[in-house]
Amino acid sequence: MSEKQFPPGFIWGTATAAYQIEGAGSADGRTPCIWDEFAAIPGKVYEAHNGDVACDHYYRYKEDIKLIAELGFKAYRFSIAWPRIFPEKGKLNPKGIEFYSNLIKELKKYNIVPSVTIYHWDLPLWVHEEGGWTNRQTVEYFKQFAAVLFEHFGEEIPMWITHNEPWCASFLSYGLGVHAPGHTDWQEATAAAHHILLSHGEAVRMYREKGYKHQIGITLNLTYQDPATDSEDDRMAAWRSDGFTNRWFMDPVFKGRYPEDTMEMFKKHNVSFEFIHEGDLELISIPCDFLGINYYTRNIVRNNPEDLFLGGASVRGPGSHTDMDWEVYPEGLYDLLTRLKDEYTDLPIYITENGAAYADQVVNGVVNDEERIEYFRLHLNAVGKFIEEGGKAAGYFCWSFMDNYEWAFGYSKRFGITYVDYETQERIPKQSAYWLRYVMTKNAIS
Repeated sequence: MSEKQFPPGFIWGTATAAYQIEGAGSADGRTPCIWDEFAAIPGKVYEAHNGDVACDHYYRYKEDIKLIAELGFKAYRFSIAWPRIFPEKGKLNPKGIEFYSNLIKELKKYNIVPSVTIYHWDLPLWVHEEGGWTNRQTVEYFKQFAAVLFEHFGEEIPMWITHNEPWCASFLSYGLGVHAPGHTDWQEATAAAHHILLSHGEAVRMYREKGYKHQIGITLNLTYQDPATDSEDDRMAAWRSDGFTNRWFMDPVFKGRYPEDTMEMFKKHNVSFEFIHEGDLELISIPCDFLGINYYTRNIVRNNPEDLFLGGASVRGPGSHTDMDWEVYPEGLYDLLTRLKDEYTDLPIYITENGAAYADQVVNGVVNDEERIEYFRLHLNAVGKFIEEGGKAAGYFCWSFMDNYEWAFGYSKRFGITYVDYETQERIPKQSAYWLRYVMTKNAIS
């Protein structure tokens, strides 16, 4: 069996997000975020689960970081909870700064590289009450938030990610209504997407102006869009879907413009683009140091004239499926990486999330998650192939370090490489965690 060697210095990490693991919902001055409110709306989140306790990481961070170290990870990607830092407008919370300062010190104790996501969806309720991401003023609030983080941690964090998955924080949240705040208005959704991207550009510019020497970039969730057949109708449907999920975010970041065909589609749904001001796209496309991509699956698209929005319908793939009913399709990761290199950027690319949910069970103290191991193996091979062909894949962060709050799915889906017993908060590393440790030790995949 052939072996793919990863380059020296390849970053091996694992990832989490604040709302999904921290708990301590009202501790030390934290105020509610949009997910606290959304989870309380009947029918929005599985069994009305919320993040009040989650994995209790706020109080257990020392044992969690020790476990990350024991499992061999060299980097840890986490997010900083905005409502812990600014619980009210203009009010900085020293307890919030103290928590993340202690977390970073603990990571350094084990020589784990901290990678910080500034925004991972926990918009403070006070910002939402002023319009949230539909309001251009939120860009200013985000700049204030980022400025405080840079001031306190700018020299300590080698890798900053401005935003996690703008598509989810805008289209899924303000257009499709699946995520908080649960709105279904495409004028709001496109404005939110634009303001999120604009706040990214503002943060990158500020980071540069303040003279920090480390890396800053953004994480986009990209889905490979595959036509169901080779017919022109299906190929065009897949292209429209690509505009909606991928190009709407890649084009402004790397080409300084929105895709015209997708703009026209939105205009047919009465979206007016008055929220785009002169100079915005130059700011959004300010050069980053890297691109983060989150990849889980592909979308197979067939033409469907009855769908009045995208004119397409998703087709269930023939491959094996995860507990999210997402098809396991590693070729899509390779194809996306290759496309980014060929069409968009020569920046280093980090896979900032990749993983799978399965219905894991503890048997005699062991979680034997062979399907997840196979998922990782296939996707790491895809990354290895891209590197062999000259691609700049600089690191891989598995999602997730531990089972956690899976947004609208509550605690019903387990993505972790560490099993969490939510009753006792016991952590049990799954077999996939030990398999990854072996791969990381060798810096190679067979």
